[in-house]
Amino acid sequence: MTADDVHGPSPLPYLLHALNQPLTGLQCSLELALSGPRATEQYVHCLRDGLELSERMRTLVEAIRELVDLEQSEPEIAEAMDLRKLLHETVRELEPVAESKCVRLVMECPCALPVSAGRQGTTTAMFRLLESALSLASPAHPLLIQAAREGEQVCVGIAWQGAGKATPASALSRPELGLLLAQASLCRAGMDWVRDSSEDREQITVRLAADTETMSGASESRPAALAGKAAQ
Repeated sequence: MTADDVHGPSPLPYLLHALNQPLTGLQCSLELALSGPRATEQYVHCLRDGLELSERMRTLVEAIRELVDLEQSEPEIAEAMDLRKLLHETVRELEPVAESKCVRLVMECPCALPVSAGRQGTTTAMFRLLESALSLASPAHPLLIQAAREGEQVCVGIAWQGAGKATPASALSRPELGLLLAQASLCRAGMDWVRDSSEDREQITVRLAADTETMSGASESRPAALAGKAAQ
C-alpha cells in the first residue's frame, strides 16, 4: 500500500480539507463574539476556543508546508546502507523520551540489513515514524520494532498499544501528522506502507528494497510473527 491508496496522489488535499474545519470554526467563534453584548465569561470562552483552533491551524500549516517542500524536492539518490544500524541509532536517541513516558522500546533485528535507499530521507522518516508511534503509545506498554529481510525486500514492523480509533481530520494531532509525513516521504522514495488499526492496537509495516549485491550469499533471517505480532 502506498500513500496514493489512502490519500490519493498526494496527502495535500487531505490536509487542506482538514485545515478548512478549524478555520470555519474560528470564523464562527469570532462572529458569535461580535453578534452582541455578552458576559465577560462568554468572551473569554470565545477567545479560548479561538486560540485552540488557531493552534490546530498552525500545526496543519506546518505539515502542509513540509509536504509541499517534500513534493517539490528532487528525489534522493539511493545508496547502500545498513537499516539495522539506522534503527538502533534512532532507538538510542528516543530512549530518554520512552523512559519519561514509561514505554519500553523493544527491537528485534537479528542481523545486518543492507538496503538501497536515500540516506537522509530514510533517516528522517524513520525517526519521525518511531517518534510519532512513541507519542501515541500507551504508558506501561512496549513499542515493538521488528526488522528482517523478506526475499529482495526488507520489512520493518512497528506495533504499539493505545492509539485507538482514527482521529477526525479536523483534530489531527502532531503525532498523527508525523506519521502522515513519514508515510509521504517513504512512499515517495518507492517504499510500501501499510497501517493496521484496531481499538487498542496499531501496527505499521514498511517494505523497502534490499541491497541484493551486499546481501548476496548471506542467509536470510526473518523473525517469526514479523507480519503482525503486537506487544503484549
